[in-house]
Amino acid sequence: MEQLSFDFVVVGGGMSGLCAAIAAARHGAKTALVHARPMPGGNASSEIRMHICGADDHMRRPHARETGIIEEILLEHKRRNPTNSYAVFDSILWEKAAFCENLTLLLNTCVDGVTMREGRIESVSAYQQTTEKRLTLYAPLFADATGDGSLGAWAGADYVVGREARSAYDESHAPEQADHCTMGNSLMFKARDAGHPVPFIKPDWANTYTEHDLRRRIHEDVTSGYWWIELGGGRYNTIADAETLRDELLKAVYGVWDHIKNGGDHGAQNMELEWVGMLPGKRESRRLLGDYVLNEADCAGGRRFADAVAYGGWPMDVHTVEGFLNDSDDPTVWLRLEDVYTIPYRCYYSRNIPNLFLCGRIISASHMAFASARVMATCAVGGQAVGTAAAIAVRRGILPREVGAHITELQQTLLRDDCYIPGIRNEDADDLLRNAQASASHALPGCEAENVLSGVARTVGECANCWAAYEADNPTLTLRLAEPAAVRQIQLTFDSNLSREITISINREVLGRQSAGTPPELVRSCSLVFEREGAVICRMDVGELWQRRCVFDLEQPVLCDTIRIENIRTHGAELIRVFEARAYLHCPA
Repeated sequence: MEQLSFDFVVVGGGMSGLCAAIAAARHGAKTALVHARPMPGGNASSEIRMHICGADDHMRRPHARETGIIEEILLEHKRRNPTNSYAVFDSILWEKAAFCENLTLLLNTCVDGVTMREGRIESVSAYQQTTEKRLTLYAPLFADATGDGSLGAWAGADYVVGREARSAYDESHAPEQADHCTMGNSLMFKARDAGHPVPFIKPDWANTYTEHDLRRRIHEDVTSGYWWIELGGGRYNTIADAETLRDELLKAVYGVWDHIKNGGDHGAQNMELEWVGMLPGKRESRRLLGDYVLNEADCAGGRRFADAVAYGGWPMDVHTVEGFLNDSDDPTVWLRLEDVYTIPYRCYYSRNIPNLFLCGRIISASHMAFASARVMATCAVGGQAVGTAAAIAVRRGILPREVGAHITELQQTLLRDDCYIPGIRNEDADDLLRNAQASASHALPGCEAENVLSGVARTVGECANCWAAYEADNPTLTLRLAEPAAVRQIQLTFDSNLSREITISINREVLGRQSAGTPPELVRSCSLVFEREGAVICRMDVGELWQRRCVFDLEQPVLCDTIRIENIRTHGAELIRVFEARAYLHCPA
């Protein structure tokens, strides 16, 4: 038995757990990320291949895409993975964790037990299949990012399964009576054009479907799998019956494909199956309870919480009970939201296990709110909030609930790391540019230089919150400090077009909405010039940029009163846009 000690242990390496672990490690916490599968990513990985949805609602809501670590990952994908190879995407997710300082990545490692001491989690036990090692991981803080809430359930955390009664949270779309029904699991497939007719012989064990059977389920696009091939949550439990559900989903997938190939003219004569998943994507099982339970009214009303640390905006996407077995109802009801909503910090830790954080789809939410908050981009930004909170807890020697007393520190740290929290703006006392003056040689109306100091790093409604100018004019942006300071770090936030999708996907429609490669709006290169009393003290020429948030560390502090950004070039767009500029005396720990 190998014993390991950490500051923070994250169990579950989906997008929420991955972002939580990276955030904690980057902020100095000695972190372990324990994942039962051979690669991180969960439903977004090559094992399941579900695209990463979020508040932009497939580009229906402008300027709403999630930023922070999830944006960093997806922009890396856009740069290095123009053909949307899942092998490449897996490697990007892996490298983000494997080469992150302070982070130990344990793949193929299944947590199978927990030890409690005085009501807190003392350690978790795990088995790594590839090495045949038994591990015990100790830490003062843990996060349940398992998706099923397994760690919390073993620890005795309060949780719910199923749908609350309408009266529980005064939710108009909830059922009259509570039940144990959940959304089901889905199995995806990918097809390709072989360039010649390809026959398909249905296996004896596959189901048979007619066009009448599929009348409520859109299947015109025959290139990729359908989320509505969904089973479980009624007669089958999505956890206890997971193996049975996988088998039944395989029968359904091959039966649907048989219908597409042999059940009428679907234009699929030349199509062949390229890939069929063997690991279903799971939507719902346990939901753990925190100090607050997010509910339908919070989502529908676009509520702004004082302790907000993340946000959502995906519709309340309420799938029909029994999924594919129910052919008399539409597979889901879309309750679209007028605006984004915030998620309070109180949803991200257990109300009765003092050292347990909650990540991903298991956060404290009603079934109705969960229907929106469960999607991966929302889970990812919540995971980053959890990891950042864990680092604060480690540094201060406090528990998750107690981080709430330091909510401003948590919020401002998240903003500095390019997370968006609606209603919260930059008030970082360490930012030397908060009281600076901004000017520019050129600017578009409504996109003046002072916008880079607005405290909001994206367009919100009618407020552009950016400086914009035409690249052809060779514009310069000048920032004059309130008083001379020894600058050690500059942080610039550029435009990555938060109105366009950049997620990897097997779906032709989703990919068709994207541009290939790095978003052309992003800045590719620029020069940073530091001046004091009109004299140039230092110059930094930077190139090969492809991220929205770019941080530039100087080898030595530079005493200056003016910072000028010039020679700015994009990846192809005519307009240069800069959303935020920050400067610091020192680099963060």
